Amino acid sequence: MNILLWVLQAVLALLYLSGGAYKVFSFDELAKQMVALPRAGWSVLGVVEIVGALLLIVPAATKWMPGLTPLAAAVLALETLALAALYARYSLELAATNPMVWALVMGLLAAFVAYGRYALRPLV
Repeated sequence: MNILLWVLQAVLALLYLSGGAYKVFSFDELAKQMVALPRAGWSVLGVVEIVGALLLIVPAATKWMPGLTPLAAAVLALETLALAALYARYSLELAATNPMVWALVMGLLAAFVAYGRYALRPLV
């Protein structure tokens, strides 16, 4: 279980880091999407994802305040599931091109990491 959680943490950290950087630095591309959020909204979401990605790995790897890892995973899960709900307002099509599907999967995986690091295999 510990290896599975570490693999999920690493994969989610990479995905959230790249997604957060995209949200912060590529507003012009995001403005063309179906969800109309202002630049500040996308930037806040991007910064939350970048900080959350770092907190998925760094506290757990350094064993310095490891309780931040499940907290970061829970915050990322809530943020991503809220974003999936926002995407669902515009399209419920279950296709790989729909960002709702990816946000839903990432949110559920982040929730699993939060539960796993809090209850199943704590880092303490």
